[in-house]
Amino acid sequence: MKVLDESLFWMLLPFFHLMIASAAEHEEVAKHAIKLHRGKGATATQRKPWVLDSCRRLTGLLRQKSVVLNKLKNAIRAVEKDASLSGEEKLFQVHTFEIFQKELNESENSVFQAIYGLQRALQGDYRDVVNMKESSKQRLEALREAAIKEETEYVELLAAEKHQVEALKNMQHRNKSLSMLDEILEDVRKAADRLEEEIEEHAFDDNKSVKGVNFEAVLRVEEEEASSKQNITKREVEDGLGLSMLIDSQNNQYILTKPRDSTIPRADHHFIKDIVTIGMLSLPCGWLCTTIGLPTMFGYIICGVLLGPSGLNSIKSIVQVETLGEFGVFFTLFLVGLEFSPEKLRKVWRISLQGPCYMTLLMIAFGLWWGHLLRIRPTQSVFISTCLSLSSTPLVSRFLMGSARGDKEGDIDYSTVLLGMLVMQDVQLGLFIAVMPTLIQAGASTSSSVVMEALRILFLIGQILFSLAAVFLLCLIIKTYLIGPYYRKLHVESKGNKEILILGVSAFIFLMLTVTELLDVSMELGCFLAGALVSSQGHMVTEEIMTYIEPIRDFLAIIFFASIGLHVFPTFVIYELTVLVFLTLSVVVMKFVLAVLVLSLILPRSSQYIKWIVSAGLAQVSEFSFVLGSRARRAGIISREVYLLILSVTTLSLLLAPVLWKAAITKCVPRPERRSSL
Repeated sequence: MKVLDESLFWMLLPFFHLMIASAAEHEEVAKHAIKLHRGKGATATQRKPWVLDSCRRLTGLLRQKSVVLNKLKNAIRAVEKDASLSGEEKLFQVHTFEIFQKELNESENSVFQAIYGLQRALQGDYRDVVNMKESSKQRLEALREAAIKEETEYVELLAAEKHQVEALKNMQHRNKSLSMLDEILEDVRKAADRLEEEIEEHAFDDNKSVKGVNFEAVLRVEEEEASSKQNITKREVEDGLGLSMLIDSQNNQYILTKPRDSTIPRADHHFIKDIVTIGMLSLPCGWLCTTIGLPTMFGYIICGVLLGPSGLNSIKSIVQVETLGEFGVFFTLFLVGLEFSPEKLRKVWRISLQGPCYMTLLMIAFGLWWGHLLRIRPTQSVFISTCLSLSSTPLVSRFLMGSARGDKEGDIDYSTVLLGMLVMQDVQLGLFIAVMPTLIQAGASTSSSVVMEALRILFLIGQILFSLAAVFLLCLIIKTYLIGPYYRKLHVESKGNKEILILGVSAFIFLMLTVTELLDVSMELGCFLAGALVSSQGHMVTEEIMTYIEPIRDFLAIIFFASIGLHVFPTFVIYELTVLVFLTLSVVVMKFVLAVLVLSLILPRSSQYIKWIVSAGLAQVSEFSFVLGSRARRAGIISREVYLLILSVTTLSLLLAPVLWKAAITKCVPRPERRSSL
């Protein structure tokens, strides 16, 4: 005890006494120890026996620990010299002794760490919030490390227990003769053990030391079905399917993605129930919208609102539902590409390229101007303007799906112009996502580094343009040499078995979206290009593929639009209805006016009448603003309030889109074509 200074000595006494006192005495002992440390509430005659007794007990514990460690070392040496034990048995026994040694050392270290923490806390200032926060953070990190060590030790003890059971079984088998069936089962058991060892991934041990990995405390909520059964023990629940929900301190919820034992099939029952519920409720919601003259997609959005966090809150696997809904976007854009003729695209490529670029630049200019008047940061103004400049490709494609759109002599088809501009906006979306990290850094940069950030942005733009050139070159090669033989092979192999045709087309879609994703271009563009390449094989091919893909698209589109409804919050809209209606109308009118202005400048005179229809199709805000807004909020570009405003304005603009589209079609499209478009 001479090695301890006076301060550390006084810190040690209360913690030792807390270890040996009963639970009922802890509070009184702690108060008495603090009084002793401060020199109050105890006389010198009372203090001296208490100190001596505490020191005697602590010294005795440390001495006992040293004796036990020496015995363990002797036992390890004896095991290593024992010739009757096999090499595997020696390793097991030595490992068991080492686990016990580790337990003793960790227990001693935890005592002194607690003493150091109390000393640091007593030396601090209770009015210094920053210092207390740092101390709390250090204690939290220490607890996390201790939890990891304890978890590792527990796993090792489970392995040791399993080894003991197996050793006992082997001893029993050696003492009795085995039947042929027992020998077969024993061989199967050994093969199963080897299989588990081969396929098991040590993900926890492999990743806990990786840079950037944080240890966090989580709550494990068992499944209601398992916890409601009285005849299931706790051990059986822990060794069950493992589909319990984990909740961290930030209220994020997690569900098992890959089990430790891959030999047992598992199913996420929450996800199954969510999809079943969405499918059942979408039918009446879709019927209701059809009855009142709205597109069925709004019924699916209403379904998501009713089941989402702002409604019944019955959807548990929100992320999984949204992920499945993304496939609805993929197949929708593929069918849009099927109806999109490359020959028509050549006629409007200038308009498709210039129109979205001019509109985005004008929106950014207006956003910076309003941001300057309202004293909003330029980074935030640029993000909001770019986000609102995008339009919904799935929504417009639903408007155009199945409509008869024949060109007049010398005229340009409004659907071709509209889809071409939307494709260019999808390209801008991929570019904007790539530029977002630099935009985040530029918001906090000094004036001397702004030039470098601008150069970085230009470099990223050049990289995206290079990727686009590579994508279109690949499309040219596929169209010239590959797509024809590929489809003919599928057509021959699929006679009498349409699964091959559906699988082959789906694989081609996924190949194109994977290529565009690898080249840092949006996956949506890859799906559209896949449809355009297939459509180059002729009208008969297009009709055949559309017949088989449309049902898949329709089901997945229901999931997609329902997932949009999960992020619609009617209560927030009601609270801020006046502000949101004003903002929505302002955005819709501004986009419509800017589109009319831009198209008036770039459209030929003979096709000026289609500018009203195209502008009406571009006047809403894309559902991808949800994705961009969530990323910007996590990155700190926008606040929570701005994020909710973007979500609400986007939703209201999508609800307003059919009204504006019907008005434009009624006014500008001749009567025979109007019927098919509506």
